[in-house]
Amino acid sequence: MMTFMGNVLLCVALTLICYFFGLTLYRKYKKGWLHPLYTASVFLIIFLLGFHINVDTYQQGSFVFNQLLQLAVVSLAVPLYKQWNLLKRNYKKICVGVICGTAMGVLAVSVLAQIFQLEEQMIASLIPRSVTLPVALTVSSDLGGLTSTTVFYVLMSAFISLIIGPKLLRQFGIKSKSARGVAMGISAQMLGVNRSLVWGEEEGAMGSIAMTTSALFLSISVPLLLLLF
Repeated sequence: MMTFMGNVLLCVALTLICYFFGLTLYRKYKKGWLHPLYTASVFLIIFLLGFHINVDTYQQGSFVFNQLLQLAVVSLAVPLYKQWNLLKRNYKKICVGVICGTAMGVLAVSVLAQIFQLEEQMIASLIPRSVTLPVALTVSSDLGGLTSTTVFYVLMSAFISLIIGPKLLRQFGIKSKSARGVAMGISAQMLGVNRSLVWGEEEGAMGSIAMTTSALFLSISVPLLLLLF
């Protein structure tokens, strides 16, 4: 019992310390690619390797964060409730954007799977990469994917979208607040919502709605995906 509690405390302490360093770095330089979600991960890996901490020991204590991720799924209903009027006014734009964006993400995985002859387990891990992490883990598990692989590709997908998304929107001359918010919310999840909030309240609200509804759409589509795969 004491060993288990020690692992939990070690896991939580290391994670918080790494996140604090990552957040400090991000606030100092204000660069998107220095987001604490990624820099904290790098610091954590350095900690584990530098101090020769067993990865299994760290993972034993990570159940705390797994529980928090499950709670985060429920909390996705909050932005929908807060932005209900905006959702009703723009439901056509949101539905088209969410369905097309989520479907293209799944289609891209299917095409790449055919080209590179990926195994079914890898395909199942990649399919939910375009939705927010708590939902992606649930979908990946239901499809028989590897959660560790899903986590990696969800984070990388969000990171790449955060870096190149705003540049692509500017390059293609997309100035609609709704379109910009929906695009960032679908492609970069919470990181995209944060970026949209910097642009304005409407962009942030649309990004939040898009992130939530895309996760909902993919979750509803899981039975169909199970039949296909």
